Amino acid sequence: MNKRFHKIALGGGCHWCTEAVFQALNGVEKVEQGYVASAVPYDAFSEAVIVHFEPEIIPLEMLIEIHLHTHKSTSNHSFRSKYRSAIYFYSEAQKRDAQRIRAQLQEHFEQPLITQVLAFKHFQASRESLHDYYKSDPEKPFCKTYIVPKLQLLMQQYGKHLK
Repeated sequence: MNKRFHKIALGGGCHWCTEAVFQALNGVEKVEQGYVASAVPYDAFSEAVIVHFEPEIIPLEMLIEIHLHTHKSTSNHSFRSKYRSAIYFYSEAQKRDAQRIRAQLQEHFEQPLITQVLAFKHFQASRESLHDYYKSDPEKPFCKTYIVPKLQLLMQQYGKHLK
């Protein structure tokens, strides 16, 4: 049987954290870590990942829900230019789906979501030595402080979707 993978780009927190979250999920074939840019005025690169996934195993709705719950999707903090909270779409259909999903998920949050739905325009991979950041050494202080709590949240709330 030929698997049909889709892709979506997601940004919000550091790409090391985002990469680890999505690498842990069933149905995710590959996670590309790096920087994504959209159209003006969001054409500056911001940390993000491209998630290649099998929608029959993990639908776009679940990926977006997990994304919104594993970064500060309601916080417009001072580092938002480096860590833009966004869902980057590849087609008009995916744009409509992402907008609908984000709107439906708003009820799960007390504060308004700041996560934007933006067109994917450009990707620049981070340097090879940073890929698989968590997998390469989960004992690093950064991993223990920032990534492990996100993975614990995944286990508690989305355990059936983990590899």
